[in-house]
Amino acid sequence: MTKNIMEIEGERAIVTFDPEIGMLRGEFVGLNGGADFYADSIDTLREEGRTSLKVFLDMCAERGIEPRRKFSGKFNVRLDSGLHEAAVAAARAQDKSLNEWVAEAIEMAAKSA
Repeated sequence: MTKNIMEIEGERAIVTFDPEIGMLRGEFVGLNGGADFYADSIDTLREEGRTSLKVFLDMCAERGIEPRRKFSGKFNVRLDSGLHEAAVAAARAQDKSLNEWVAEAIEMAAKSA
């Protein structure tokens, strides 16, 4: 499956192609609930995404639910001990903490996605 990011009404959605059903699937990633959508073309997927997002946001408003997930900025990463040691060495070689080094690596990867 190929993954891409599509922005719809300011919200990011991961887009995948499922060859078994021959359709594109979009799934919003920053929302508190499921708001996925399917189509057989990019233009139709965008339209379906707008519709799905509107339905989701309207439902949240009716129920008094915050529609967007809150991210704390913290998460745990489990690595092989050898990779952990190599990452610490790479960070120190750049005169950075492991946290700074990892944050920069994630930032660069997220911008290129």
